[in-house]
Amino acid sequence: MSNEPDLRAPGAVANADAGAEAALERAALDYHRFPKPGKISVQPTKDMSTQRDLALAYSPGVAAACMAIKHEPDEAYSLTSRGNLVAVITNGTAVLGLGNIGALAGKPVMEGKGCLFKKFAGIDVFDIEVDEADPEKFIETVARLEPTFGGINLEDIKAPECFVIETKLRERMKIPVFHDDQHGTAIVAAAAILNALQVVGKPIEGVRLVCSGAGAAAIACLNILVGLGLRKENIFVCDSRGVVSTDRMASLDEQKRAYARDTQARTLGDAVAGADIFLGVSQGGVLKPEMVATMADKPIILALANPDPEILPERARQVRPDCLIATGRSDYPNQVNNVLCFPFIFRGALDVGATEINEAMKLAAVRAIADLVQAEQSDVVAAAYGAHDLRFGPDYLIPRPFDPRLITTVAPAVAQAAIDSGVATRPFKDVASYRRSLERLVYTSGTVMQPVFAAASEAGGSRIAYAEGEEDRTLRAAQVVVDERLARPVLVGRPDIIADRIARLGLRIRVGETVDVVECAEAGTARAAQLLASGEVDGLLCGITGTYPEHLADVSRTIGLKAGAKGLAAMGLLQLPRHTLFICDPYIHRDPSAEEIAEMTVLAAEEMRRFGQLPRAALITASNFGSVDDPSSRKMRAALDLIRTRAPDLEIDGEMSADTALSRAVLGRLRPDSALTAEANLLIMPNLDAANITFNALKVVSGQGVSVGPILLGAAKPVHILTPSATVRGIVNMTALTAASVAARG
Repeated sequence: MSNEPDLRAPGAVANADAGAEAALERAALDYHRFPKPGKISVQPTKDMSTQRDLALAYSPGVAAACMAIKHEPDEAYSLTSRGNLVAVITNGTAVLGLGNIGALAGKPVMEGKGCLFKKFAGIDVFDIEVDEADPEKFIETVARLEPTFGGINLEDIKAPECFVIETKLRERMKIPVFHDDQHGTAIVAAAAILNALQVVGKPIEGVRLVCSGAGAAAIACLNILVGLGLRKENIFVCDSRGVVSTDRMASLDEQKRAYARDTQARTLGDAVAGADIFLGVSQGGVLKPEMVATMADKPIILALANPDPEILPERARQVRPDCLIATGRSDYPNQVNNVLCFPFIFRGALDVGATEINEAMKLAAVRAIADLVQAEQSDVVAAAYGAHDLRFGPDYLIPRPFDPRLITTVAPAVAQAAIDSGVATRPFKDVASYRRSLERLVYTSGTVMQPVFAAASEAGGSRIAYAEGEEDRTLRAAQVVVDERLARPVLVGRPDIIADRIARLGLRIRVGETVDVVECAEAGTARAAQLLASGEVDGLLCGITGTYPEHLADVSRTIGLKAGAKGLAAMGLLQLPRHTLFICDPYIHRDPSAEEIAEMTVLAAEEMRRFGQLPRAALITASNFGSVDDPSSRKMRAALDLIRTRAPDLEIDGEMSADTALSRAVLGRLRPDSALTAEANLLIMPNLDAANITFNALKVVSGQGVSVGPILLGAAKPVHILTPSATVRGIVNMTALTAASVAARG
């Protein structure tokens, strides 16, 4: 993003912001409304296609499961979904920043929270909205749900009732009860503070902290920091009436009383002078630059109000360039985001049958999150986030929300703490094996595009040309690209046509302000390729009209091959309910040779790392490991030898059938010593027909699965050729991938 000041008139800025907000509201409503209402559904995990299946699933066979649980209640964890089922429960009294909007209006948020549990940790969720503001009645309602769930996530319940509700439910229930608004924020904020203190070289026992805000999240943050060694006498809290002092004891609730101080300070400005840490869990703009100027050397600032923090990072740094700062926003470094912890805390707690989430488990999560930032970056993580320097320091105090290592780091730490503290009813014996078992969730989480979007957004400003700049889908995609700050669109086409269609579609993009236009009277791929070859743009997308071979010819002729590549290849990505699959080559090589297969496999594995995916390749045929001796099988065996020579560290095996590749159990029976440590996620097909048919069939039958591509491999510069079936979201996805490729090349 540009660092130049915005010279537009304030009214123009306000109008633009209002337009963007209205467009976001429309898009959000469409997202929730189509193609069917809501964000969740329930799907059976067992086949029920025959009469016998039905007899086993329901009457009479289900009686066996019922009686087994009656005689041994713990069998519920092996015979039902209880051990992987969490309730996300609210009464709607404090929904986001919207306040007391009621249980029904809070349902979209609860559905969204359920999606995050599933996407990040594979945990199933029922969202439950209880129309009850009375704490005792709410407690009674929730407590009676215990037989259904393995854990309870309380959400969006106002303070101080939330403290009472959580405390009493924890006392009554023998499953984990966790109020994420309190503890999720506290855990991530504490990890950020621990690492910030390490950067500035200050011990936690000696620092002074000022907290703006005294609600549930603020109190939880302070409690966990005290547990980490921060002295209570060094904590000063400010609420809407000023400093929480002993002079106000009569009007304070129990939680605030614990942090009341005998002090002459009365305002936030009084309290923050000389402070080492500012913790903001209140409202935007309350921390003024002149207050920051009075803080101690190398001040640490957590401005967590959303969407407007207590102070913007740039304003804080104007007066104190030595400050370290974190916010709750994704467009600044050090985002304090609850998604860094709550899915993984519940994952660890559920997997060992924890009866509660205790302080030891919370502190284990804090330390695991903090330590992860200081760990050596894997090549997968580095590739996923582009060319950005992710070394521990002032701008990298806590992990990125989509760091694939979170689940294999935080969940085991929490599970081990549950075991060590005696609250685990199903302890594991081998933490290493447990950690390996979690790796499957990293690569089937449905978040495959997130590292790509993060890299594109953070790079900002990449100029991406669209050869079909007049098309409605292109223009709609350009609007999303601008809104999400993924790139600067360059539309190739006739300026008057583009302007008319922007107006007709009601888009907010403006030629010369947020997008550029390069005039071209005819089909634009050749012209767009020239722009890329000459360096006038950084990347190129084409192909939503015309044929793939036509566009491929223009790209091959004008852009050429990257160093060392002998040809171009294509790859498709499918995010299916149980698998993330990359498939080669569905568009270019009709009958590739062993040499061409070897090259495309190595190129595909390299590209997969940009998605945060560890490639596990399978060479697919109709046979398994020499069971048939035909030309296709022999070709794949020859390719395997070439690949192992060129990329000895790549997990790959073959030749094998598709069902063998996608089932580690089947593969283990046929080839116990296979190099694949889990099911394959990169399928290399023997010819174009097999690849194209497989990719397109799975894309359609997967229903709501994400498809990305075609992804062009081997080109000298970032360019991708789409297909006429590309959707607006597909164009946006490929824009992000192209921009991320630009960033990775520096």
